[in-house]
Amino acid sequence: MIFRLAGVICGLCVVGATSFGAQGEGQKQSFEVTSTERVPFLPGGTIRLENSYGYLTVEGWDEPEVEVIVTKTTDHFYEPAQKPKAEQRLGQIRVADERRSGKEVAISTVLPARTGFFGSVSRVIVIRSMVRSNTRGVTVDYKVHVPRDSRLEVHHDHGYVWVSDVTGDIQVNGHTGDMIVMLPDPGPYSIDARTRLGRVSSDFVGKTKEFSQLLVGSHATYPSQSGSRRIYLRMGRGSITIKKGPPSGPFWKD
Repeated sequence: MIFRLAGVICGLCVVGATSFGAQGEGQKQSFEVTSTERVPFLPGGTIRLENSYGYLTVEGWDEPEVEVIVTKTTDHFYEPAQKPKAEQRLGQIRVADERRSGKEVAISTVLPARTGFFGSVSRVIVIRSMVRSNTRGVTVDYKVHVPRDSRLEVHHDHGYVWVSDVTGDIQVNGHTGDMIVMLPDPGPYSIDARTRLGRVSSDFVGKTKEFSQLLVGSHATYPSQSGSRRIYLRMGRGSITIKKGPPSGPFWKD
């Protein structure tokens, strides 16, 4: 069963403006819309985030439910008369959560397909190379709260990822951007983090290998132990930072 993100909706509102000519005349605006959904979910299950892009924050909490707050913002400024066009673009990017079982919830971003001779048909984009060209000039900010001991699997295209206070296994794959993972206690952990182009830094003592002097890629591992939690991180172009200790909030919000 698919649950629509419609729990709390802050209609279409202005988030920025650039004036042209006299004040109030010819003013262009950026618009945003926010929705919130809560899905009952027992601790210890798997949370999957699929095809996300933009800003993604995932934080553990003590509630027996998953909370998803999605804010969509137009990248471009529109004249007041173009408000329907802005609304249409925001509506073309959809985020839906699906409870696949009592122990699994998937949160998927649905993008419009390319427009061809037969028009545009919405579908979930699974080919990474197509995602950025189909975001329709809309940036998405996700704030997701999950039961603290959930198992987390993330497939993020481009942008920033912040994960904190999740004590289950964590797997994050990113295409382009920066990733910060805050591990809330000493472990034990089995950490495997790698970038193709960029740097990996970690507060945990282990092996770190730079693939070349030009920092074409980086690979950091932390020796596994019996009963350790698995932390598997991959980034194409960008950086990975692994920190220990209490979370301090997403770095791009500071």
